[in-house]
Amino acid sequence: MSSAPSALPSPLPASTPSSLHLAVALDGAGWHPAAWREPEARPRDLLTAGYWADLVTEAERGLLDFVTIEDALGLQSSHPTEPDERTDQVRGRLDAVLIAARVAPLTSHIGLMPTVVATHTEPFHISKAIATLDHVSTGRAGVRVQVSARRNEAAHFGRRTLPRFRVEDPDSPALRELTADLFDEAADHVEAVRRLWDSWEDDAEIRDAATGRFIDRDKLHYIDFEGRHFSVKGPSITPRPPQGQPLVGALAHESVTGAPFRLLGRSADLGFVTPHDAAQARTTVASVRAEQDAAGRAAQPLHLFGDLVVFVDDAPGEAAARRERLDGTAGHPYTSDARIFTGTPAQLADLLQELHQTGLAGFRLRPAVVGHDLPAITRSLVPELQRRGAFRHAYEADTLRGLLGLTRPANRYAAAAADAVTTA
Repeated sequence: MSSAPSALPSPLPASTPSSLHLAVALDGAGWHPAAWREPEARPRDLLTAGYWADLVTEAERGLLDFVTIEDALGLQSSHPTEPDERTDQVRGRLDAVLIAARVAPLTSHIGLMPTVVATHTEPFHISKAIATLDHVSTGRAGVRVQVSARRNEAAHFGRRTLPRFRVEDPDSPALRELTADLFDEAADHVEAVRRLWDSWEDDAEIRDAATGRFIDRDKLHYIDFEGRHFSVKGPSITPRPPQGQPLVGALAHESVTGAPFRLLGRSADLGFVTPHDAAQARTTVASVRAEQDAAGRAAQPLHLFGDLVVFVDDAPGEAAARRERLDGTAGHPYTSDARIFTGTPAQLADLLQELHQTGLAGFRLRPAVVGHDLPAITRSLVPELQRRGAFRHAYEADTLRGLLGLTRPANRYAAAAADAVTTA
C-alpha cells in the first residue's frame, strides 16, 4: 500500500544542473561529542528557546532550505543500543516539535523539520502536532521519521519488549526481523499520518457567523486506516495543513534487509543517505530509486540528500587541526555513520558539486561544532556556492514545498468524491 496521497500531481521539472539544496542538522552543541567544551559553545543555553532561535535564524540568514532538529526518547549515548552512563558529554534535550513551533514565528522562509520516533508514538498525535507546526509556520513544516530499537526507550512506555542484540551481528535472523518490522511499522505510521492530514478537505471550514455554520461536516472524512501496527478511525481534529501534506523525511543507511531504503521508496518525500564517496552515492541513489519504483511511486517526487559531518575553516589545515584537538578533548577519535569533511569552504563546495552529479538533490550538513561550523556554512560556504552559480541568492518561495520545487498535493478524499460524482 502506497503511503503517498493517491492524487499527488506529477513533479515539477528538475532543478537546473547547477543548483543544489542545503540543509543543516541541529543537535545540541554540535555533532562532535566535545563540541560543548569549545569557546563558541553555549552549554548553559542548550535548553533555552533563545539558543534554538539563534541557530535557526542563522541558518535562515544563509538561505538554507530547512533545518532538521534531532530528538529521541532516551538520553543521548555513545553506545549504539544502550545507555552509556557518561557524564562528560551533553545529555538531555528539549522536544524537537516544540522547539520548531517556538522558532516558527521568529522566521519567515526556512523549513522546519523536527524528528519524531514513530516506534513509540501514535500517528494521531504526530499528525496534529506537525499539522499545527505547518499552520503556525504558514507552510514550512516537515517531519523526520525515526525508528528505535533501544530497549531502554521501549521501557519508558511499557507496551513492548525489544530483544537484546549486538550491532556486531547485523546478519542475525532476530536482528533482521526486528529491523524489517520497525521500518514497516514506520511506513504504516506515515501512511496513517498522511491520511489524517487529508481528512479535512481544504474548504471544510466555512466560518459563516451569519448562518452559524463553522464547518461543513461532509468535508471531514473518516480515514479508517487498518494496518498490522495501527488502527486509526479519524478524522483529525486539526484542519488540513497549509501545504496539504507537510514533507516527510527519513535517514536511511544501507542494510542487509533493505528496509531503510524501502521506507524511503514507499513513504518519504526526502531521504537522507550517507555515502562516503561518489561511487557509493550513485549506488545508493540507484537502490533508493529501485525501491521507489517497486512501490509504484516512480513518478512522484523524492529528493535525496547526502549527509556530511563538517569541520570548516578558512585557512588550509585549520579544520583538521581543530578536529584533532577536539578528539584529544574527547579522549578518542570521532567517527560517524556519515562522511566526515575537514577543510575550507572552497574544498567543501568542490565536494558538494562533485557529489551533486551523482543524483543527490542536495546535502544535509551536520556542524561538528554548531557555534563555529554553522556560521562557516552560512557565511563562507554559501557565498562560495553562490559565486559558482550553485546556490540561490534569495528565497524564491514561502513554503518548504515551494523551496524544494514540489507542488501542493490534491486532497485524496476530495479527489475521490469528485471522481464519484463524475462517474455517477
